[in-house]
Amino acid sequence: MIKHTVRLLLFACIATPVFAQSPDASAIRQIFDTELSQGKSYAALEYLTTRIGARLSGSPGAAAGVEWSRHEMENFADSVWLQPVMVPHWIRGQQEQARVLNSKRQGTIEMNVCALGMSVGTGPEGVTGQVVEVRSFEELKQLGEKRIKGKIVFFNRPMDVKQINTFAAYGGAVEQRALGPSEAAKYGAVGVIVRSMGINQEDYPHTGSLRYALNIPKIPAIAISTRHAALLSTLLQTEKDLQFYFETHCETLPDAPSFNVIGEIKGSQYPNEIIVVGGHLDSWDLAQGAHDDGTGCVQSMEVMRLMKMIGYKPKRTIRAVMFMNEENGLRGGLEYARQAALKQEKHIAAIESDDGGFTPRGFTMNAQEGPKARIKSWKPLFAPYGLTDFEEEGAGADIGPLEPQGVTTLGFLPDSQRYFDYHHTREDTFDKVSKRELELGAAAMTALVYLIDQHGLN
Repeated sequence: MIKHTVRLLLFACIATPVFAQSPDASAIRQIFDTELSQGKSYAALEYLTTRIGARLSGSPGAAAGVEWSRHEMENFADSVWLQPVMVPHWIRGQQEQARVLNSKRQGTIEMNVCALGMSVGTGPEGVTGQVVEVRSFEELKQLGEKRIKGKIVFFNRPMDVKQINTFAAYGGAVEQRALGPSEAAKYGAVGVIVRSMGINQEDYPHTGSLRYALNIPKIPAIAISTRHAALLSTLLQTEKDLQFYFETHCETLPDAPSFNVIGEIKGSQYPNEIIVVGGHLDSWDLAQGAHDDGTGCVQSMEVMRLMKMIGYKPKRTIRAVMFMNEENGLRGGLEYARQAALKQEKHIAAIESDDGGFTPRGFTMNAQEGPKARIKSWKPLFAPYGLTDFEEEGAGADIGPLEPQGVTTLGFLPDSQRYFDYHHTREDTFDKVSKRELELGAAAMTALVYLIDQHGLN
């Protein structure tokens, strides 16, 4: 232990001379010190998740989230306003049911499932059929209508546990959830079961949005917990005639009015240059939407609050945007970009936090070589706080529509290992968020905004 401490002290002495003594390093130290000792992000998250809770687009919870975030930002922003947007209004309805009906070894087996977002419902009569298991769309195509028509397709491709980046594992499996129902309907399937997008063996299902293709029948679709997916697959190996029943009561109502919530601190020197930070205010209906994306919302608001707390007056205009409807439509992000183009606003950077409130590792980015090089040149300033990963491409879904306008977009990058334990499940609750990890992320985002504001990206 003593040797380890000595090594750390030696490393600190060697690594600090230039950057540690700079005004930027001092400002970033102040940002982290203030957030870790006086931050308000955790208290804000507690209110949003435990007092308001689930915030699916079109729901009373989403409307309450809009009002709360508007009032919250009025405490520290120069101005706050609501940007109207029409959003999808899908409701889950009464509790889903699912069971294996005729297992020779176990008889009737109740299964843990939930309807996929935007799915049509079965109604009280439910859907019953023989199950056909597939791992890919190519396998589905090879089976064809002859072997699929009138049956329930079970998409059972797991997330790849060998991927260290769990978001890469998610990307390798999620198409079966998003597109699988329409792919199965092409061949006459009457329903779809999708293995949940979770990386561990779990008893609870993960919901998430599907996208029906045009001119193809809409069939009901459910997610099944990973543990029950494994059980169903095992049963099918010896019982090819297995019958499965599921019942859902979800439906899509007419689009509903909602809002993006925007708070702003006006720039002192370049007020027409805008730096955006944001998260999405909506969440799925199964839990409180803590990591997805309550943490991103409160971290984004905390950027402005921290600037006020330390007495920093930005050169450029800083905006925090609570986007509506990322989960099942992206209407908020699209509308924000549309309005920015109409008003000919000059956004120089947009940062989104939508990968959970875990320990900060760095930032992803979609940027031209010049801005990318400048951001990477700041790595030594972030290294003392454990942020060292600036190599990955990508950014948040809500800010993606700004990219055609030439905006540098970045994503806050926390550690990814626990995110898919909670993603789109009943487990995504306030108690799963670490206060310290959340605050470190808020400070990291504020530090990046500070550097962009001070030095620009060109």
